[in-house]
Amino acid sequence: MTEFLKRTCARIVRRTRAAAHLARDVNAVVMIEVAFCVPILVLIGCGGIEYANLLLSGTRVNQIGLSAADNAARIAFGSNLSQPRVREIDINEVFAGVEEQSKGMNFKANGRVILSSVERNPDGGQWIHWQRCYGDLDVDSAYGPQGTGATGTTFPGVGVNASSGTAIMLVEVTYDYKSLLWGKWFQSRRIRETAAFLIREGRDLQGENNSGIFNPAPAATPSLCT
Repeated sequence: MTEFLKRTCARIVRRTRAAAHLARDVNAVVMIEVAFCVPILVLIGCGGIEYANLLLSGTRVNQIGLSAADNAARIAFGSNLSQPRVREIDINEVFAGVEEQSKGMNFKANGRVILSSVERNPDGGQWIHWQRCYGDLDVDSAYGPQGTGATGTTFPGVGVNASSGTAIMLVEVTYDYKSLLWGKWFQSRRIRETAAFLIREGRDLQGENNSGIFNPAPAATPSLCT
């Protein structure tokens, strides 16, 4: 019995010493801490990159809208013998600027720009005289299609009213943001921006057949909103 107690006490002493030695051993502690922290840091870092890319995309969409509206407001093709005219080719060049400005965003497939000419109708109300689009995203104008408000005064307009003899170039930009890193978990986000510019100088607002737009030879393909 005494021998058994001695052996038991010896084992307890050895185990106690081993536990004390293990408690003092700090080897690989940093590796263990890193193993726990790295996944969390990676998730936080990827989230920051994703959020920054979303903000950048929103800023680019905003700048696309402002630039397109400004460029459309500056269209002034013509001569000293007639008022400036808007041609289909001029509108297509505005959209070419959109395509150039949106490089790297796959904008044509995931976005749409709707350019509307808001004018005053013969009854004194606001109306969308003509409308052109760029991009394959299936969205409609928030203010209505071409011809909205052609008669009467019931159409509320677009927030700013066009005076007689002038027009407002209204641009609506819609873009479906696709996740950069978290495609399976971070759902696509739809970004919408609106910009409006008053035309820089008087125009021939009648156009061909009262369409508001001219298309002389060689004719350009209209960017219709289909």
